[in-house]
Amino acid sequence: MIRRNIYEMEGTPVDVDGASGVTMKLLVGRDDHAPTFAMRHFKVEPDGCTPRHEHPWEHEVLVISGDGELECGGKVIEIHAGDGLFVPGNTLHQFRNTSNGPMEFLCIVPVESPCGQCVPGS
Repeated sequence: MIRRNIYEMEGTPVDVDGASGVTMKLLVGRDDHAPTFAMRHFKVEPDGCTPRHEHPWEHEVLVISGDGELECGGKVIEIHAGDGLFVPGNTLHQFRNTSNGPMEFLCIVPVESPCGQCVPGS
């Protein structure tokens, strides 16, 4: 069993082109011997964003605080705390914080993806 608390962990800055004001915490990943999924916590500061990018693997996302936008496949939707989201693989996407405080979300990806260990850009 593994227990990690997002409030007890230090975030790692996502330092890739196109990212602004984003930190990530790896809650469960490949090094934990998770066979199928990795779980990450992202914090996006006001006016911050993840990089606009695409890759073959899907994301399952739960917004836990703040408000923002998800650009996905050429469409932009508003997102809010409590929203569950599915981002298909091979789809250009980006998360943007439009609120005055941090926007936080959990993101689940396949553990065998490069993002299953750490991310910066996913």
